[in-house]
Amino acid sequence: MTAPVRVLIADDQALVRTGFRMILMADGIDVVAEAANGLEAVEAFRRTRPDVVLMDIRMPELDGLEATRRILAIPPGPPSTDPRIIMLTTFDLDDLVYAALTAGASGFLLKDVTAEHLVAAVRMVRTGDALLAPAITRRLVERHARTAPAPGLHRDLAALTPRELEVLRLLAQGLSNAELAARLNLSEATVKTHVGRILAKLQLRDRAQAVVAAYETGLVSVGTS
Repeated sequence: MTAPVRVLIADDQALVRTGFRMILMADGIDVVAEAANGLEAVEAFRRTRPDVVLMDIRMPELDGLEATRRILAIPPGPPSTDPRIIMLTTFDLDDLVYAALTAGASGFLLKDVTAEHLVAAVRMVRTGDALLAPAITRRLVERHARTAPAPGLHRDLAALTPRELEVLRLLAQGLSNAELAARLNLSEATVKTHVGRILAKLQLRDRAQAVVAAYETGLVSVGTS
């Protein structure tokens, strides 16, 4: 039997924490801790080692961005898998979301997310095989890429095969595994294999970082369709 997903909820609004906890626990997801600010979130993570952290972007004491950095810098412990951090925000163009993605967050959700989407997102991000809200994430990356100098092609991309580069380009445009499979005339299993190899070769945590890397390396440019 598969162990339940273990979640830490960090948000300075008690009602948000309560609502999310009730939704997740009703679907068999184990909420192991709650935190009202970033410092509490880091300590709660050290104590409970959850699989997924729902992290509010803006909190007192320590914001969600710095809390994310500190959590991801903690050496692995039991369980040994890397934690997945989902940023919570009121607005889908919060300036800190892009920074959070580059810091290692796996994606983000708006606080008015439906119960079904919240549960699906937590389970999805735990597997590491899907990016939350790819279209919105792409808008965020493009917004910041417009004001950032183009760094040019990163030498690490030379490790990718032509097919892997093609997959990465499409992935960065927000395509799901099913859409990638249809576009490239491949099975979804083959697409997952390609994505896994891309992440391993570029030493990326998940698809969220792959999207950011594709733009920052110049593989995909703003306005690519």
